Amino acid sequence: MDILKRINELRKERNWTIYRLADESGVSQSTLSNMFSRETLPSISTLEQLCGAFNITLSQFFEEDQGQENEFSRKFNMLSNREKNVVLELIDLLNKK
Repeated sequence: MDILKRINELRKERNWTIYRLADESGVSQSTLSNMFSRETLPSISTLEQLCGAFNITLSQFFEEDQGQENEFSRKFNMLSNREKNVVLELIDLLNKK
């Protein structure tokens, strides 16, 4: 797995700049810029911070299978708490049928 490519995919899905990723994750912008320009892998602690910003687990980060459930989970995690509640209510309504 190309870790830097995966980070960039997650960042671009959210339309985040490197600056925004730095702000959301607490990882400095210079660390992120150096990581991409020098193509160095992040430490586990840095990767955990980035996953926290993306609202995913390390396990989800490394999942190779991007099936329908993973797609739903990834998109669901990008929603605000209010939006998540609306989706959950809709699922509950659909399950009552």
